[in-house]
Amino acid sequence: METIIELNNVNKKFKGRTILSDVNLKIKKGQTIGIIGSNGSGKSVLFKLIAGFIKPDSGEIYIRGKRLGKDFDFPSDTGVLINNPGYIGIYSAFKNLQFLAEINNKIDETKIKDTLQLVGLDPNDKSRVSVFSLGMKKKLGIAQAIMEDQDLIILDEPFNALDFKTYKDIKDIIKVQQKKGHTILLTSHNQADIEELCDENYIILDTKLEKLTENIKKEYLQS
Repeated sequence: METIIELNNVNKKFKGRTILSDVNLKIKKGQTIGIIGSNGSGKSVLFKLIAGFIKPDSGEIYIRGKRLGKDFDFPSDTGVLINNPGYIGIYSAFKNLQFLAEINNKIDETKIKDTLQLVGLDPNDKSRVSVFSLGMKKKLGIAQAIMEDQDLIILDEPFNALDFKTYKDIKDIIKVQQKKGHTILLTSHNQADIEELCDENYIILDTKLEKLTENIKKEYLQS
């Protein structure tokens, strides 16, 4: 099976503080990979490195066999939800996605509307995004990450602070992407979500990325 992501001895510091050290990871096409860790452990930093938003201090990152930062700056065909996406608050959900879609010109208005409906948003709603609830904004973030049928999807805490209905909806959307054979990277504070959805699970402990084994669960995650 094709390796879509490979990290070799990746290191990252901020203001002299080591966030990630000697991270090695291989992800095969079509896998869903889960990463857990405490707040500030480096989960978002890892995803930003893979998305090309920040550069490693040392080490190599390959996406689809090409080196990030050398052969290209940002991976193509990649949907990303990290932190809070920067939407234009005075415009509707549809208008915001329309602006983003114009960057690559891959999809038309019908596809945008279909994606909004898929995530449970009304494509005809003229409300400004600035008045959206947290759950609605999260759904909009998912929509922009999947609307071009991206085959690599990076989702940082997609379930955080959601009501049960929105939480279930987003989980179902992820399962649809899995059935399409897309590669998904996922973080969550909830270990049960990771174990349900993911093929392989990892944890960041003391700047190191470790496979989430039964021994680690017993030592670090069970009271």
